[in-house]
Amino acid sequence: MTKLSKLLCFESDNALFEEIQRTFKEKITQWDYFVNWEKVFRNLSPIEVELNILNHLIGKQNQRREIIFLLKKYPEIIKAFPILLAIREKSIQVLADTEKFLYHNYNFIQRELDQTDLENLADYIQQSGIGTLLKDKKIKNLVDYVTGVEVGLDSNGRKNRTGSLMESLVENFVRDTCEKLDVPYLAQASGKKIKKHWGLDIIVDKSKRQLDFAINKSGKLYFIECNFYGGGGSKLKSTATEYTQMYQFWRAQGIEFIWITDGAGWKNTLKPLREYFDKTDYLLNLNLLKNGTLERILTN
Repeated sequence: MTKLSKLLCFESDNALFEEIQRTFKEKITQWDYFVNWEKVFRNLSPIEVELNILNHLIGKQNQRREIIFLLKKYPEIIKAFPILLAIREKSIQVLADTEKFLYHNYNFIQRELDQTDLENLADYIQQSGIGTLLKDKKIKNLVDYVTGVEVGLDSNGRKNRTGSLMESLVENFVRDTCEKLDVPYLAQASGKKIKKHWGLDIIVDKSKRQLDFAINKSGKLYFIECNFYGGGGSKLKSTATEYTQMYQFWRAQGIEFIWITDGAGWKNTLKPLREYFDKTDYLLNLNLLKNGTLERILTN
């Protein structure tokens, strides 16, 4: 039987593994998963004044003249041009001639603007469709419009936020357990960080290796990695293989390795997870974590 099965008093490894898969969570979505509002307004703040200046164009019929007028008087407004099309880059190329494959470059770096620059930037506003929206008053306020654009761009980060949410959830339990047992822990722990805080030398397999959490109980180290998989894919199998090797690497140095993973994605990828479970000491999910398993491991 595995060390964890014995520790939790399960009658067999099969019984424990069945409990783990039975209690996988479907979702760990919290409100901050949907929109990172801090990031949205952090991106908006540096161009808010420029967007308000560009509001001058709303409803203007002789638009080209007004665009050039604003660019001459306030050339700094060009830094707000990219985000109007949900672009982060400082320049873009657009295929202007589909027969000869000629491209037109639009540069949004602040500089002294000559007449060619003014004409090109006016073209950008008008040919992109933004000009029509402004002329026809489809956009009432560019600050509000760009806030919406930033929300849309931020939604692309949701996949990465799932990992951060899992780390945040796990850290709640790690922190509470360590406070209860009066033992220190580190988040995003590297070999250098462990040496600096605890004076302990470890050999790392990769120069940039960072453990999600490291716990130091009287010189005995416990390393924790955590992740959540809402969907399946080859990543799950490769992660299980990698963590089996990682367990062996740390174990050779007398370090305990704990993998905390969860998510419905595992339900159709159980074989590699079971292989990890059979070859290592500690496989936990959020349910086992909630039930105090980490404390039992640390006090065993």
